[in-house]
Amino acid sequence: MSNYNREKPLIAFIVPTGIGASIGGYAGDASLYAKIFAQDFNVIVNPNVVNAACFSGITENMLYVEGWSLNEFVKGKLNLIPSKNNKIGVIFDKGISEKVRNIHINTINAVKTIYGVNITGYEITKEECGVEFYNGASGISTGRVKNNNTLKEAGENLIKQGAQAIAVVCKFEEPPEDNYQNGEGVDIVGGVEAVISHYLTRELKVPCVHAPAFEDVTIKGELVSPKAAAEYITPTFLPCILLGLSNAPLISYKKVEQYITRKELKAIIVPYNSLGSSIVTDAIENDIKVYAVKENKSVLNITKNILKLNDIIEVETYNQCYAILKETLYEKE
Repeated sequence: MSNYNREKPLIAFIVPTGIGASIGGYAGDASLYAKIFAQDFNVIVNPNVVNAACFSGITENMLYVEGWSLNEFVKGKLNLIPSKNNKIGVIFDKGISEKVRNIHINTINAVKTIYGVNITGYEITKEECGVEFYNGASGISTGRVKNNNTLKEAGENLIKQGAQAIAVVCKFEEPPEDNYQNGEGVDIVGGVEAVISHYLTRELKVPCVHAPAFEDVTIKGELVSPKAAAEYITPTFLPCILLGLSNAPLISYKKVEQYITRKELKAIIVPYNSLGSSIVTDAIENDIKVYAVKENKSVLNITKNILKLNDIIEVETYNQCYAILKETLYEKE
């Protein structure tokens, strides 16, 4: 089992993918903020919060929950099963060249050797996936996969071989030049990564998280923003999702005493102007506190005032939010 401690309150720290969040819109740059809360709480994080290419900001008090599962959890439709040392299967897009795939297999073997992560094996899709990515009209990143079924089939084969969680690696074309490396703008590939993860988790009912593979594996020598630096010192982004999935909660529609249910969730923390998710409205409808943090803004403009949701609590900083939660969720001595 994971280190889930029912004596500690459960909260969710969320930074949606591909919205250009000033904190958490890059490469694991929300990790330090999430760790503040993990000192005293059980903290659900979506992968975008802690994923940082060859690094991971995950800690023992964090529950690594993919976005579709998190939505369903807050709706009360599914429960989370604390788990440890999950058996992980890896899907590789057929479109990835042998050279790049070998770099990822070497990465898998390194993670197994150093961290003891339980990786059962990998499956190459029968057909190329055909990933497309772009920024939508609202400025957030999105995209599509031309051949979802080949991913689903590979995932089903891995589950038959005993996999409890799935890491997905699809071929991506090189993104256009932008200001991402300077810590500005939107991660143009992040949105479609979430699309892939959501689709597979929904279809396979196991945690699934995606990492992109690029044919150009050259490590460039230019200085970049510290917020994006993790993605510019490695040719593969696979380690962070393997580390996250290793102890990620499994998901179930059954109600079992040991499972984590929505009733345990006390608060959700989100960026200030990114409140359009159903998670926010579902939380409010079920008396779960929602905190919007002003120091973290995105390209969206969906605020408390726009939504006319007076129950949302606006705070200036994550530190202020932490102090409020520590005072309100723990009994005063």
